[in-house]
Parts: sequence; structure tokens; C-alpha cells
Amino acid sequence: MYFSVTNLNPSGQLNIKLAITLHRSFRQSFHSASASRGGRGSSGKMFFVAGAKNTAGSSRGNERRSIYQKFREVDLLDKKKTVTALKPGEDRAILLGLGMILSSIMMYFVLGITILRSYADSVWTEEGVCVVLNSTVTADMNCSYNCASDCWRVSKYPCLQVYVSVNNTGRVSRLSHNEETQDASSECFYVPRCQKDSAAMYAMIMNISDHLKVNQQVPCYYDPSEQQETVLLTRLYDHSVVFHSLLWPSCMLTGGALIIVMVKLTQYLSRLCEEIGKIKR
Repeated sequence: MYFSVTNLNPSGQLNIKLAITLHRSFRQSFHSASASRGGRGSSGKMFFVAGAKNTAGSSRGNERRSIYQKFREVDLLDKKKTVTALKPGEDRAILLGLGMILSSIMMYFVLGITILRSYADSVWTEEGVCVVLNSTVTADMNCSYNCASDCWRVSKYPCLQVYVSVNNTGRVSRLSHNEETQDASSECFYVPRCQKDSAAMYAMIMNISDHLKVNQQVPCYYDPSEQQETVLLTRLYDHSVVFHSLLWPSCMLTGGALIIVMVKLTQYLSRLCEEIGKIKR
């Protein structure tokens, strides 16, 4: 816009200046209004986009957290189920081990008052070779057998006496079958089980006598202190019997102790794995 300022009076020049000033202020106000509108629109758009992004990100984070929590809950439930399943089994295993240990202790007690006591009290500890000098039937011995309830009858068996020489030393001793025979009869070599048929018992004793006459040298056990003149052909409780009788309670005791140790070791390793897992997390 152009204005001609020639041939104007001072009042006209003032009017023209006022018009130019109004025009400039109008243009500046128009530009500032348009700029403010544009800025508000762009800021609104930016706010909308940023808000949408933030809500989308927060929803994804919540979804991830919820999935993680679900897996975590499932893992914890599995662990709880495993712990609840293992604990009764561990308790039963410990009770089994304790039961085995107590049973072995009771077996030791029973064996201690029977086999071990008889083995310790026995004086026939040395083993030697006996030469049979004489084997004869001297007399008939009476015995009683059970025929029915509250019924006992008398029978007879022959008494076989055997004399031997221990280790060819010239010491003559009477030979007995074992400790029970020695306690039952101090004269006879063998005491059979009493029965009604005395002929069968007589035939049994004669077979033993013939066997000793054929095999004149037999292994025997004697008292080294010579307090007992009688020697034994066999021992009821020797080293092998004591070993086999103590073997099974020893195995039971060892098995029970191993079960308890294995359960305690498993519990310790499980706790150690849990602590390591917590440290890694």
C-alpha cells in the first residue's frame, strides 16, 4: 500500500502516520494470533501422540508384568508342590532309617545275651587233632519223649563213650559232641533226640561209633588251661557262627545310617541350590 505525502498539511501528515501505525499493529496482532493457533495445534498433536505412546508402552509393560507374575506364580506353585511331595517321603525315609537302627540294636542285644555270651564263656578255645583210642557202648540211658498233651513216656538209648589222645601228647580225654551234649550228659559222646523207637536210636549211635573207628584222627577243641578234661568234636558258637550272626545286624545298622545321611545330604543340597538361585536373581 502506498501513500502520497505531497502537499499535505500537518494535520494530514498526522492522520497518515496514525493510519500506518494502526495498519502495522493490526498485522502484528494477526501474525501473533495465527502463530499462537498453529502452536496450540502442534502442541495438541504432540501431546496426543506422546500420550498414545505412553499408554501403549504402559499397557505393554503391564502385560509383560502380568505374564511374568503368572509364570512366577506357576513356578512357586510347582516348587511348593515339589516340597510338599518330597517332605513326606523324606520323613518316611528317616523313620525307616531309625527303625532299621533300632532293630539292629535290639538284634545286637539278643545276640549278646545268647551267642556272644556262650562264645565268651566257652573254655574250649584251642583247636587240635584228636586220635580215637576207644569207642564203646557202655550202658543204656533213659530218656522221656512227648506222646501227646500232658503225656510223657520213657525210652532208652545206648551211651557211647569215646576216649581220645589230644595232639599225640599222651593226654587221654573223653570226647563229647558239643557244649549241649556236655551239659546234658557228662559220660556219653552223643545224646540223640528221644523217641519211641529205641532201635532207631541204637542204630544211629552204632553208625557214629563205626565212623569214629574208621576215621581215627578227627579235629577237636580242647581247653588250653586243662581245667576241663573233656574235649569237643564241634563247637556250637565258633568264629564263623559269631561272624555270620553279627553280619546281618551290622548291615542293617549301616543301611539305616546311610539312609539318614543321604536324606540329610539331599536336604542340604536343595537348600544350597535355593540360596544360589536367590543370589543369581
